[in-house]
Amino acid sequence: MTEPMPNSGTDLPRDVESPRVAEGAAAEAAAGAREAHGEHVGPTPAPGERTVVHLLRHGEVDNPDKILYGRLPDYHLSPLGREMAEIVGEHLADADLALVVHSPLERAAETAAPTLERHGLAAVVDPRVIEAGNRFEGRRFRKRLLLDPRRWGWVSNPARPSWGEPYRAIGRRMTAAIEDARDHARGHEALIVSHQLPIWTMRSVLEDRRLWHDPRKRECNLASLTSVTFTGDEVTDVTYTEPAAHLYAGAASTPGA
Repeated sequence: MTEPMPNSGTDLPRDVESPRVAEGAAAEAAAGAREAHGEHVGPTPAPGERTVVHLLRHGEVDNPDKILYGRLPDYHLSPLGREMAEIVGEHLADADLALVVHSPLERAAETAAPTLERHGLAAVVDPRVIEAGNRFEGRRFRKRLLLDPRRWGWVSNPARPSWGEPYRAIGRRMTAAIEDARDHARGHEALIVSHQLPIWTMRSVLEDRRLWHDPRKRECNLASLTSVTFTGDEVTDVTYTEPAAHLYAGAASTPGA
């Protein structure tokens, strides 16, 4: 039987996961978001001003060896992933985009490219929306890795998590990036191309959801859009769409980052 695994190096698939731990992880992320929100200083919005910030997960990555690639360089979109990026570009053709931001990683830049071309915009690279750090990065995950006593400490605290970047730090940096994008695109729309765990962390914060560690439990598929609507500075709606859903059957996998 094939072991489940994420596509890259964010979280680890867990056969048994308690709601208490998922709630603890969400609380950590929410604390970071509150810290960033409290420090944010931006322009005063016009009364009733509506701004939408779309969070786009990149398309499928060419990763035949199933490496937990995380923040490693030189992981590019597969041909199917490029097709996903084109479909998202078509989906957003009529969007009132004033800003397109992507993480420094190649797969995010390649996913953003068709939308940038359609709208005649220049990309803004923001390291705050990069993939989450992970101590298993560069390895092909196997459960036997966790049988090594030297790695037991890596998975000792899933609510933080002990194997990677703290959820509090992810919530803090992503909130800051989203609020800056909102301020830049006031009255219009902005697109941020990021990765599964940072996007799902923010959705968990905004919708007060549990932050599950297993990527198979997350609603954040390849080339999906999590769209955050602000009225003034307040979040008034969060929606989720999958423009490239018809391509998922041909993807190597949809979990991962």
